[in-house]
Amino acid sequence: MTRLLTPGLLLASALALFAACLLGSTPLEASRVVAALAGGADAGDRIVVWSIRLPRALAAFCVGAALGLSGAALQGLLRNPLAEPGVLGVSATASMTATFALYYGLVAMNPWVLPVAAISGAILATALIALAAVRTTSVVTLILIGVGLASFAGAMMSLLMNLAPNPFSLSDMVNWMLGSVANRSFDDLLFSAPFLAGGCAILFASRRGLSALTLGDEAAGGIGLDLRRQRVLVVLGAGLATGGAVSLAGAIGFVGIIAPHIVRPWVDHDPARSLLPSAILAGLILVVADIGVRLMPTANELKLGVVAALVGAPAFVWIAMHRRTVVD
Repeated sequence: MTRLLTPGLLLASALALFAACLLGSTPLEASRVVAALAGGADAGDRIVVWSIRLPRALAAFCVGAALGLSGAALQGLLRNPLAEPGVLGVSATASMTATFALYYGLVAMNPWVLPVAAISGAILATALIALAAVRTTSVVTLILIGVGLASFAGAMMSLLMNLAPNPFSLSDMVNWMLGSVANRSFDDLLFSAPFLAGGCAILFASRRGLSALTLGDEAAGGIGLDLRRQRVLVVLGAGLATGGAVSLAGAIGFVGIIAPHIVRPWVDHDPARSLLPSAILAGLILVVADIGVRLMPTANELKLGVVAALVGAPAFVWIAMHRRTVVD
């Protein structure tokens, strides 16, 4: 069954992406979607599929994959199944720095300012968490630092919202705080792709060291693992991937903790083997969630980050309550 995990998740993801092209305010027949994807059909179907639904679905998958991969890597680095970019304040800090760029109008100067700002915040927050992980063995301390970072970032974003110069700036900042992939295009994906791909590549390159860390720092160092290099790689990779995800969709919480937790028993709790399936599963979760967002009969479309938090927060509490051991 373990060998079928990744292929099964890839198949389910492909089906979910196809379903995302089918479903919406006006459902399309499968034959029309296939024709539009192939470049045929009428112009209206091609616009709906290629300009609206497919880029939005791909954005949701890429964001979920980046967060799931980052969460699995951070859990391996910190040896704590409750660690992930959102819980540790990384996503909130990345959103805060992106909000600064929006508030001061820097994005109008160059579209690369937004992902760079988000990435800078993500790397800063992840570096602080990694530094704390080096200095303490207390899980509670790490979580408290993450809560502090998230609270500070949230306070700064609230301040900027309070001082927003016009409703348009306020709307942009709210969108980043709540998280959404609505109206995303292939251009948005291309802007974020180098950061997402670079971060994911670095995390995959560090996967063997994550397995060694399950033995403990001393044992891992004894078998030749460069602990400092390993931490730097995971911090840099998670920061790039999370920053790219935030630059594309804003703050999306909890998916980075749920997906690795589901995958872990299927890979014998090996952090290295959990990276790829965690990424695919997290991407699948966000695609399905975004389909639900589009189909909900609400006056205003719910934000993806809100739905992810409504589902993920109770799951996070359940995971925390059912842990067999707590390291402190």
